[in-house]
Amino acid sequence: MNNDILIVRVYLHEADQGKRKRLMQEILALLQERHAVQAVTVFRAIAGLGASGEVRADDVLRLNVDLPIVVEFFDEPKVAEAAIALLNGLIPGGHIVSWPAQRHGAAAPPKRALGGAR
Repeated sequence: MNNDILIVRVYLHEADQGKRKRLMQEILALLQERHAVQAVTVFRAIAGLGASGEVRADDVLRLNVDLPIVVEFFDEPKVAEAAIALLNGLIPGGHIVSWPAQRHGAAAPPKRALGGAR
């Protein structure tokens, strides 16, 4: 059984701040509490190069490291697009990318947010 999904990636840095806590933590809380997307993973990079041209790398000689982070999630296109709309006010412009994909095989029924968030 295959079904269409939308994969979404959000590019951040460890030190990015949200309104009340680290931006990564705010994104995870928002996706968990308000949107119940089917899967979320956070990747911490060992190095990265952004639009500014500044290299951010995990280096023993650097005391203050601000490494790149990628938050990735997927769900049915309608749900993923609604989650993107929620994130748009939190994330710097151009830091969210998405693409269509197919999930293969049967998936466990997703846990949905209370109160019929869908």
